[in-house]
Amino acid sequence: MPVSRGKLAERLPVNARAVARLARPSASALVRKLPFPLAPASVPVGIEPPRRESKVGANYDTEWARSYPARAARVLLVEGVVRPAMEALARPQVRGVDRLSSLEGPVVFAANHHSHVDTPLLLSVIPEPWRHHLFIGAAADYFFGNRVTSALSALVIGAIPIERTKVSRTSAQQAAELINHGWSMLIFPEGGRSPDGWGQPFRGGAAYLSLRCEVPVVPVHVEGTGRILRKGSSIPRPSPTTVTFGWPLRPDEEEDSRAFATRIERTVAELADEATTDWWQARRRAHAGATPSLQGPGVGAWRRAWALGERGPKQRRRPAWPDLG
Repeated sequence: MPVSRGKLAERLPVNARAVARLARPSASALVRKLPFPLAPASVPVGIEPPRRESKVGANYDTEWARSYPARAARVLLVEGVVRPAMEALARPQVRGVDRLSSLEGPVVFAANHHSHVDTPLLLSVIPEPWRHHLFIGAAADYFFGNRVTSALSALVIGAIPIERTKVSRTSAQQAAELINHGWSMLIFPEGGRSPDGWGQPFRGGAAYLSLRCEVPVVPVHVEGTGRILRKGSSIPRPSPTTVTFGWPLRPDEEEDSRAFATRIERTVAELADEATTDWWQARRRAHAGATPSLQGPGVGAWRRAWALGERGPKQRRRPAWPDLG
């Protein structure tokens, strides 16, 4: 037969305060009866507590940016702000649009990358029906670093976060789903802006998405944006630009993403040669396998800068000594 707390207290050699404490329910018993926890569960010593998943960076959800209100706002921004600004700042000369006349459905636009001006410039010159049904693969660590820049990137340029330091299955899956739903993509296969005016090796993102989604890649060469706003500069300077669209490319039957990415880079280099010389000379050099590389000569920094010539960013001239004579 169980003994009650009162009788147990009478048998124990304790004072009145101890008896009162024994008679009322304990705090742990009250906590167990609550329908919600008062504090998060503790983690045993030696075990790393689980980290909360970040809501920015590569994990930022951009689905809201493709809703009808967001798309309508983006059309107004592109047509009312971006295009007039680019006309005044970049004065773009657009070539090769006729090469896209027979193209239908979603595509992947793959362009070289020299400046932050590249994105708004291409947003303003990519022809319909792709211009307003387009999303951009943007660096997650730069454009999606916090909630403010993430929201602006998703709304204004229709960007989705792409991790450039590693291959992310989440980013690739999101891009593939959008392409399969009829959206076209603008991507910069170099992964970042040119540090010195010359190009960088193309990565396989555009080629992989083309293979996976069975859509063509449109190579694009952008010339002149490095003179407007080069990497490390904060003040744009007006300068003419040229945007050249190439013939759509599709992977061959036995071509993997790495080989296809190399062919995309070679085609963009041919477009660069065409933009700086003329179509006939560029075709002759391409046929002979003598197209200049986007990455420039493998020499010292000063010779690379000298080899850029007029294509390179214009440096400030030092003020001349005053003529005192």
